[in-house]
Parts: sequence; C-alpha cells; structure tokens
Amino acid sequence: MFGLPGILGTLADLGVVVIGFGLIIFVHELGHFLAAKWARIRVLAFAIGFGPAALSYRKGMGLRRGSSEGAYLDRLRAETEGIVPSDVAAISPTEYRLNWLPLGGYVKMLGQDDMDPGAVSGAPDSYQNAAVWKRMVVISAGVVMNLITAALVFITVFMIGLRVEPAVIGAVSPSSPSASAVATNAQELGVTTPGLQTGDVAIQINDSTPETYNDLIVATAMVGPRQPVRLSVARPGVDGILNFEIMPERSEVTGLLDLGIGPSISTRLFDVDNAAQRLAWDRISAVYGLTGVEPGMTLASVNGVRASSPLALGSAARSSAGADIDAVFRDDDTGRETTVTITPEPELNTDQVLLNGAQTPLDHLLGLTPVMSVEPKQIDDPKQGLQRGDVFARIGAVEFPSIVEGIREIRAHTGEPLSVDVLRGTGPVLDRVRMTISVNVERDGRIGFIPGDTRDGDAILALPPPSVTDRSGEQRTPAGAAIIQSPGQRIVAVNGAPTATLLDVREALRAATLDSADGATVTLALESPTPQRPVREVAWTLDSGAIARLHALSWTSGVPLAMFEPEQVLLQAEGPLDAVGKGYRQTKRVMISTYLTFARLAQGTVKVEHLKGPVGIAHLGTMIADRGFIWVVFFLGLISVNLAVINFLPLPIVDGGQFLMLCYEGLRGRPVPIPVQNAVTMAGLVLIGSMFLFVTFNDVKALLGV
Repeated sequence: MFGLPGILGTLADLGVVVIGFGLIIFVHELGHFLAAKWARIRVLAFAIGFGPAALSYRKGMGLRRGSSEGAYLDRLRAETEGIVPSDVAAISPTEYRLNWLPLGGYVKMLGQDDMDPGAVSGAPDSYQNAAVWKRMVVISAGVVMNLITAALVFITVFMIGLRVEPAVIGAVSPSSPSASAVATNAQELGVTTPGLQTGDVAIQINDSTPETYNDLIVATAMVGPRQPVRLSVARPGVDGILNFEIMPERSEVTGLLDLGIGPSISTRLFDVDNAAQRLAWDRISAVYGLTGVEPGMTLASVNGVRASSPLALGSAARSSAGADIDAVFRDDDTGRETTVTITPEPELNTDQVLLNGAQTPLDHLLGLTPVMSVEPKQIDDPKQGLQRGDVFARIGAVEFPSIVEGIREIRAHTGEPLSVDVLRGTGPVLDRVRMTISVNVERDGRIGFIPGDTRDGDAILALPPPSVTDRSGEQRTPAGAAIIQSPGQRIVAVNGAPTATLLDVREALRAATLDSADGATVTLALESPTPQRPVREVAWTLDSGAIARLHALSWTSGVPLAMFEPEQVLLQAEGPLDAVGKGYRQTKRVMISTYLTFARLAQGTVKVEHLKGPVGIAHLGTMIADRGFIWVVFFLGLISVNLAVINFLPLPIVDGGQFLMLCYEGLRGRPVPIPVQNAVTMAGLVLIGSMFLFVTFNDVKALLGV
C-alpha cells in the first residue's frame, strides 16, 4: 500500500521518457521525410514505431485503425481495371502510421528498402532516380535534424538553468590514485602534501574545461589505456594552478576507469519521499547516532562552529582525541534545531594490498587485521541465511579471513556453491555459536551482504597481509606479521591491560608507546582459538616507523557523507549568445564522448556491459526524472545527440552505412551490386540484432539487480 504512490510516480516518469523518446524519433524521421519531399521522391509511409499499425492517416482516406495500405492498393487496382471512377489522384500516396512497438521509426520511400536492397523501382519519382547528391541529403537529414534539435534543447535548458554538481573535488578515497598523486609543479608552488584535496576546483581535464562534476567522471572513463588523466585544479590558499597527471584505476563498483574522488557535498541531508524511505531513514539515523534528526535538515554547526560542509564533522572528530562532538541540525523551513552528540570512531591504518591483481584498501593496526564479518550497520537484510554481525570463522578453505582474504575466496567460487562457518550471537567471538551455511556465489562474485569487520566488537585477528603499500607507494612488511602467524588468535591484554576489541588494543598500544618515539617493546597476551583456549605472552618490538604510524592515527565522525545531498549550482547562460555557445559545446562534447566510447570499447577500457539499450535508457530516464522536468529535457537532448552519432556510424542498415554506399555509387557511377548489398544487410542485421539482445539482457539484469 505504501509503495503505490512510488510505483505510480515511476510509471508517470516512464511515460514522460517514452513520449520524449518518441518525439526524438519523430524528429529524426521528419528530417528524412522533409528531405525526400524536397527531392521529389515518393514517400509511401512515415511511421513511428515498428510492427503492425495501431493507427494510420492518409489524405483522402482519413484516420483509421490499422493500416490503410491494403485499401489504397485495392483502390489503385480497381481504377486500373476500370472498376471504379478515377479518384485516386485525390488520395495521398503517403500513409502516416503509429505502430504498436514504439521503439523506433522509419520513412519508406518508393524503391528504397533497408531490409530488401533489391526492391528497386524504375518510376520517375523513385529513390533510385533521384540524383546521388540528393539521396545523400535525404539519408543524412535525420542525423542533421537530431543535432539541430539537441542544440536547440541545450540552448533552452541553459537559458532556463540546470542545477548541476560543480566540478569541485569532494571526498578523496585514501587508497585511490588521487590520494597519492603529486602535482608536477608542487615544489614550485610550495605544496608538500600529496594528492587532491577536498575543495580543489577543476580548471581543466585532458585539455577540456569541465563545467560539472560529471564532466570529470566522463573524461576519466574515456581516457586511453595506460594513459594518465591530466587535471589542473585551483586550490584555496595556493597562489597558482596545480597540475596533476593521475593514472586512473578501474572502479570495483562501476567497472570504469576512476580517480577515486567524490562530488562536493552540501550540508543538507537527503529527504524522503515515502513511508518505506522513512523507515530506512529512522534505522540509519539510529545506527549513526543521529536519533531525532529529520530528513532534509541542514548541518548548522559542529562544536559551536558554523559548518559550511559536512566534512566539518570529520575535522572535529580528528581534533577531538576521541572526545564526543556536538552537532546541530536545523530545519530551514521552521527554524527548529536538533543537537546530537556523536562519539568519534578510532581510525586504523589504511594501506593497499593485492586482490586479484589489483591494489585494494585494507584496514589494519600495524598488521593486526580484524576478521571479516557481516556489517552490523547494514541497512538491507543480508541474504542466504546470513545475519548482521555474523563473524566468518571460515570461508571455503580460509579460516578467520580478513575482508580481502574473504572476498578473494568468495570470488574464487563465482557461480558455485560455497560452504561458510559463521560465529553468531553476542559477547567474545570465540564464545559464540558456530554454524555452517551453504551459500551460492552469484556471477558478480557476491553472496548478498556488505562486508564489515570485528574491529569494534572483538580483538580476534586474521592473518596479517604479507606486504602493504602506503599512499606514497612505499611497500613494506607490516609489524604484526612477526607475531601473528595463524588466524583466529585474540589479543586479550597489552602490557597486562585487558583488551576486548581491536580498538582497545589501539589505545593500549598508543598508551604503552607514548614516550617511545625511537622504538619500544610491548607484551601481548594472545588467546588461541583451540578448544582449550590457552593464552601465551609474546614480546612485540616496534620500531620508530611503526610507532609513528600508530600515533598518526586519528578519529572519524562515523557519519557517512552519503547521507548528505551533493552540492549543486545553477548552470545558466548569461544571455542568448552564451546559451548558443553552451548548447554548441554540449552537443560537441556529447558527440565526441559517444565516438570515444566506441574507441574505448575496442581498446578495452569500456566494456560492452556499460552500453545501454532501450530498457536501460528508459530506466535511466525515470531516475533522472526525479531531478525535475528540466533534467528530462536535458536527458532527451543527450539521447538526440547519441541517436545522431549512432545512426551515422559506418554500419550496415543505419544511415551511415547507406551514406557510404551512396559515396561508392557517386565515385563509380553505379550502385553497389545487389548481392553485396544483401550480404552487407544480413551482416548488419546479425550485428545490430545481437548487440540489441545483449544490451537488453544486461539492462534487464541490472534492473532486476541480478
């Protein structure tokens, strides 16, 4: 019952997108139609959609259900045989059709049939009897109309204004390429800290000027294989432009090349639209210590200081030394304020380790690595019998795995059943109930849960990674590898001080080494996971580098930035001429990106799975519709450009392939032989049909979340 308004809203959005897509097709076919009329070629049908006609109109015969073609041909035969008086001249030879399957359209001209190249005509007003250059105009007119339409759409959009995410760097993933990149002119400008920083304003990327954050994402995804992204940024407080060359890495989420950055975030929390979202919000807010804070509120201050960004929560946490911080959220409509107390979460060391050939971030404490669990704060219910907070005692052949080991073992069994042991309940992990569960690993290498770890629930340890790579690219063996040589051990004390969690171990180690910058030896009490649970003491020597990394650890607020809306600015032209310029640049940018997509497909940096068919486009359109009608208009402009580009590719069946054949005819003085045209047409049908089925299959899979 609660979901009905959301379903109706989605259906309404889908209706708007389908109508808009139909208008784009109409404009494309109108270009062919008008050009054919100009060239005095007889047009037999102007159709929107494929399949049987739902409605048709023919001058002299009127509007009717189904097609009027049969009745028209009967009239012609009857007149020829003298059965009826000659009145056919008053009937138009052109039928205007709306077909049942609204996924395209066509203009049918006398003597021109993409599906049957041999269907030629010797009539004076046939397609074949028009001059080659006129036929070129007819074939290219649809593409030209789409480009003109897109330009007009973009001009209109930029005159009204479009709310977009600015080309400003938000969060930077600690283990990403952007975090460790060093500006080529850093020393010249006096910058000593590596990496991009929150608040950096992108001035140029790969020789183009980005207007939105999405421009940064697209430019990165479209970079060539093994080529860096050239990025210039303006940084507050730096007198000059910083120039970076960053080698992107493939994102685990999107599969595209990525820099590891996020958009600039506003101080406004996301709002909710229905009861289901409200229930999810109540749960999320309770999990992250924001009970009483309402959706759509704005972060007003942190520890009494006005907040201009939600990153103020992180800044306050880092300087808190673990003490509670106070955050004030305000309802901008009513002025009501809610104050919450947030307890900062201690950080662990974050370095990179190899996972299936790629560098992947791993949290640890000088090599002491927590065991993988089902994230206790996971909002959606885990699948396949798993529960929030389950700790993995075994995944396949790996005992007490870390997150990286666990993911590696799960992916090694992609598409297969996998046996796992979990420890379920409360209290010390080794006291919990151990149970075996059989799960099926999906084709994407997942089994239906969000990975977490035991850092704040227990001091049980996985095997330390054999080596880690830090932000500077330095590779080293973590200190913990010297003392933890089997998984499942628990640290129950540090220098005699009891420890219940890995975060307790962190604080005990910091206290024990507070005045030992040059090195220190601490005593750990390790409990074995065997049934007798024996405890042994080991001496652990930490050098100055390990102690420095230990005391460099700070705290985080724990509040996810994903709870806040992205920052938005109004992208609007200063006048009609500026709107024309913006429309032209946007049209050109989309055209180049579309061509680059096909180039990157061949080079392998973009996968076929990233392409969208009609189902994927419709789904994407319904999501964009939530951003407002002007975004739907902008989206249709993008589709119009893409349709123009794809239609003019040198492929059989589409306009580009037909244009190439006309070029051949113009140069050789005769058309491409019919057998060759038939072979090319069949190859084109197989190619385009296979691609259509493939992208539709992927679209449906993505829609169903499988």
